[in-house]
Order: sequence, then C-alpha cells, then structure tokens
Amino acid sequence: MGQTVKNNEMQREVAALAEKYGLAPGQVTGVLLDLGIESEGGHFEADEDVFELVEASLEEHRGSKEIAMLPNRTPRDIASALGVPQQEVQKTLMMKLKVMAQLTTSLKPEVAEQLVEQFGYKVVWAEASKPKPAPPKPKRPHKVEGAQPRPPVVTILGHVDHGKTSLLDYIRKANVAAKEHGGITQHIGAYQVELPEGKITFLDTPGHAAFTAMRARGAQVTDIAVLVVAADDGIMPQTIEAINHVKNADVPMIVAVNKIDKADANPERVLSQLPEHEVVPEAFGGQTIVCPVSAITGEGIPHLLEMILLQAEIMQLSADPKGTLEGVVIEAKIDRGRGPVATILVQNGTLHLGDSLLVGQTYGRIKAMTDYLGENLKDAGPSTPVEVLGLSDVPDAGDHVQWFKDERAAREIADSRQEDRRIAGLTTGKKVMSLEALKGMLSEGETKDLNLVVKADVSGSVEAVRGLIEKIENDEVDVKVIHSGVGSISESDILLASAANAICVGFNVKPEPGAKKEAERRKVEIRTYNIIYELIEDIEAAVKGMLAPKFEEEYQGTVEIRVVFNLSRQGIVAGSHVTDGKITRNSHVRVKRGNDLVYTGKVASLKNVKQDAREMIAGQDCGIQFEDFTAFKEGDIVEAFDIVQVN
Repeated sequence: MGQTVKNNEMQREVAALAEKYGLAPGQVTGVLLDLGIESEGGHFEADEDVFELVEASLEEHRGSKEIAMLPNRTPRDIASALGVPQQEVQKTLMMKLKVMAQLTTSLKPEVAEQLVEQFGYKVVWAEASKPKPAPPKPKRPHKVEGAQPRPPVVTILGHVDHGKTSLLDYIRKANVAAKEHGGITQHIGAYQVELPEGKITFLDTPGHAAFTAMRARGAQVTDIAVLVVAADDGIMPQTIEAINHVKNADVPMIVAVNKIDKADANPERVLSQLPEHEVVPEAFGGQTIVCPVSAITGEGIPHLLEMILLQAEIMQLSADPKGTLEGVVIEAKIDRGRGPVATILVQNGTLHLGDSLLVGQTYGRIKAMTDYLGENLKDAGPSTPVEVLGLSDVPDAGDHVQWFKDERAAREIADSRQEDRRIAGLTTGKKVMSLEALKGMLSEGETKDLNLVVKADVSGSVEAVRGLIEKIENDEVDVKVIHSGVGSISESDILLASAANAICVGFNVKPEPGAKKEAERRKVEIRTYNIIYELIEDIEAAVKGMLAPKFEEEYQGTVEIRVVFNLSRQGIVAGSHVTDGKITRNSHVRVKRGNDLVYTGKVASLKNVKQDAREMIAGQDCGIQFEDFTAFKEGDIVEAFDIVQVN
C-alpha cells in the first residue's frame, strides 16, 4: 500500500480485505478514511508503516454490521458499499420495498436504511466532508519578466436597432478586411483590431443579457463597455437597462452616439438625456467619454477607437505573458465532426498548442487552436481570443481556464468537481437573497444590502415605486434599486438580479414564462403586487426583520351557473357545470355577472347529485352553495382559486 493504487486495483484490494475480515467493502473504505488514507480521484494513498494499523483496525471491526454512509446515496453507491450486484439491489428495492429507482437516483434516508437492512447491515450516517480548499494552481516553469501592458477587452451594448452590429461590422471591415482576403468572415464570437497605437479585443456578445450572464458565473471579462445610442432615437428602454448592467458590473463606460449621418439626428438630445440616468458626459463636467459616430460613413469611429485605447491607458491594464495561465470561456458548443469547441479569452500567461487544461468541470489537451480569422496558432497571449479543440466535454460560458502539467491531473480534479456539483445539487442550492432570508440575516446580526430590480406597467408607476422604496431607511440594510423599467419581468431582469444577488419586484406586471423558468433555475425571488402600499410594507417589514408570511392566489378553475334550484331542505343551490380546471369544497370563489363582480367568498357546500363531493373537475356537473350568498343567477361565472403561502 506504499504506492498509489489505480482504481481497479484499489477495488480488488478493498474486496480482498473485506473478504478476509468478514466486512462489506464500504466498511473497509470507511476504516481507511478514518485513518486518514484518503481517496483522490479513485486512488488510495498510504505509507507502508500504516498497513499494520489498517489490519489492526479492520480486526476490531470484524463481525460489525454497522456501515457508514454519506447522505443522498444511490442504489449503485449502496451496491458498491455492500459488495453485492447492482441488479440484486434494484430487485430488492422493487420487490421488497416497492420503490422504483434507477441506479443513479438518490434515495431518501429512510429508504436507504431499509434497503441496507435487507442485506443484514445498519446504516450509520456520516456528515459530508467539508469542501477541500482549491488546489494551488500549477505553474508552468518560466522566467518571470513581470507584467506588461495588454489590449483592452471591450463589449458593445445598447438598444435594439441602434447600430451595434453595424458599428462592429464597420470596425471589422476597416481593420481586418485585408487579412481576410476581401471576405468578412468572423469565425468566433470575439476578434481583435490593430491600430498604430495598439490592439483592441472586441467581444461580439448577443447583448447585455449575455454580458451579465457571464458576470453571474463570476467571470468579469470586460474591461470597457461601449454604450451605443442612436442620435435619432435617443435613450430607449434597453439603453437604460444596458446602463444599469454596466453600472452593476462596475466597468468604465464610453458612449457612442451613432447615426449622426441621418437628417433627423440630434446628438445634443442624447447628451441632455444621459445625466437623467446618472451618466454625466465630459461636456457637462462628468467623466463619461461621448463620441459621435456613424457606422455607415465611418465618421468618428477612429476617434472612438482612440478613446478606448486612452481609457485603457488610464486603467493601466497589464498581464504577464510568461506568468501563470489564466483564461475564461466566452462561448462553447458541439461541432459536428470536431467535437467540443470552446472560445477562450486568455487573461494572463500564454496558451500553447498541446497544453493540458482544466476548464470548469471538463479537461483536455489542446489539439488545435485558431484565431478569429480561422488561422492556426501555436500560442496566444493576454487578451487574445482563440478557438480550441481537444476538451473532453462542452464547458459553460464563464468557466475559468487553468494550466496543468499533465492531462491526468486535470481529469482527476474535473471528475471531483462533477461529483461535488452532483452532491451539491442534491443537498443544498445556491444561497440567494430573498425577503425572508433578509429577515434571518438581520436576526443573526448581519448587515446586508438589499438590491432590487423593479418593473411596473407604466412609467408613472415605476417612478412612484422607486421613489417610495428609496425613502425606506434602516441602519442595518441599504435598500438600492439597481434597475427599473416598464413592462413584464424578463429573462434579462433575472440575469441581472442573479449577478447582483437581487430580488425582482413587479407592480401590476407578471414575469414572462421564460423569466419564471430562469428564476427557478437561478433561484431568484420574484415578488409581484397590485397594491403599492403592500409592496412598500413588505420591503419595510423585511428590512426591519419583521416580515410576515405572504399569500398569493392560485387559480383552480372556472364554473358556469346554468340553473338555480330552490330546494325546501337545502335552500338555494346553484346547478353548475365545471368548464375548466376544478372546484373544491374549500375553494375561494369570485362570482362575475358579465364584467361585474357580484360576490367574493368561499364555497359552503359542493355536491354531486345528492352526495357531498370533495372536488369536481372539468366536464362535470355539480351543485354549489356559497357562504352568505344566494343572489346568483343563471349565466353567472364562478372563478375558483386557492390562497397559498409563498414565503
């Protein structure tokens, strides 16, 4: 045991020890771990002088029927720990415990205990080990020369149809057309332009949603943001949204006032609108550079590029080309015929053809590397975007890139990260901000910021809600509206809230279907209100640590009253037909006559013919009586709903 034993050899040795001492393989593994002989990527390591201690400890456990297990074990895990065939475990689950589960399905603790007992053992639950500190980044041997200036990385944002794509196209044509032999073919979602004063790297992202999605994954890629505003349109809703995304990212902003070639262009109006959104141009004594440009004629674009380089010089951007490799994934995909393909932006050091990399939860050895023109490269320095082949799987946008001496070491850590994510997904989710969570933080004496994304039906409502929120004062909580706008809650709002650990608040609006799914995936809280004082009261109560439970209506169904019965014993009954969903004997109801609401209350009794019924579903006829209401008529529509607690 003095040398590292490969996975299959380790399994054979554990099985041999288990047979020798009459134990299950899981018990042997538990003893090894208790003695500090840890498994790294499927290998056990121990010194020779520890072997006697191992045998003594195993002898002490001889005949024991207790087996230590971590939570969320799968049938496959249990089969391995008990040393029995996987099919036998599944058969026992189905035949004796009446539980249907795949080999990779995590079992509830009580089910796992019952399953293990079927094989004569008793589970002793062990606590999951605390996450190990991240291994130090392996460094490529080099002679340190120190940091050197690097090209700035620029993202262009703005409202739809304000000329972002046209501006990028003109820059490409003016600076890289010669290298492309007359054709403008951008091979990856990033490229570089070269000026006499230096290079600039542009990220061609789909918009501010992608810009913030990268930040939500902890990847601060952009050095400078260029906000494009059309001179004939001025500030528009998505312009405001882009401004808020850039502010939240805390990166310098340069405003490009586009379309100055148009007859109705009014750049001065844009200058006057910017301060309304806390963006003060240099012309008004602020620090924001504003450049009038035309993506059609090219007027002002050389000046814009000069200003980007000037801003970069002020920021003193630097990196060490011979330092430790650092990079981030800009985008990735599966390409037919080539496999996983990733666009990587090198941030420090130099990426070489043949390097072994760890990229998030995947790994690989770089087999091919091309630039934005599709030309093969042997190496790429800081701020250079490249497309690479050779990774084992498709990484996520925002994944960090690390260099490793050999591919095997990278693979072991990638496998470990995949297992950690699997277990984390089964146990605990992302810790997110919510009004209820804020209450708990305050009770524990923590000081917290409460960031809000506010959406409303009309601009007047937005201003009213924002104004009232900003008046809320508390010594422990700083309430800040990081973005506000008109319209339903969108996926972009959810991405911004996720990146800023914020809550989405809607007044007289609902989330879009895609936004609701994205919020569930990213665990962002959405709160919607129809009464403004309830919104303000909730936030005030939360920052004071006194948030009461919040309830919302949950739609059940629609019922049409078709005939009115006046029965001597039962009284007046609404003979009804369920047209949609369902109605229950505990339902809350609204009775509408045309556009008029004639009653709001509860169901008093629900009958099917003469029998009491618990619920009636679409297509069924029933008799309904309401609490304290008998003035219903034929043709009235009944909306059934339930009141559910949402926090």
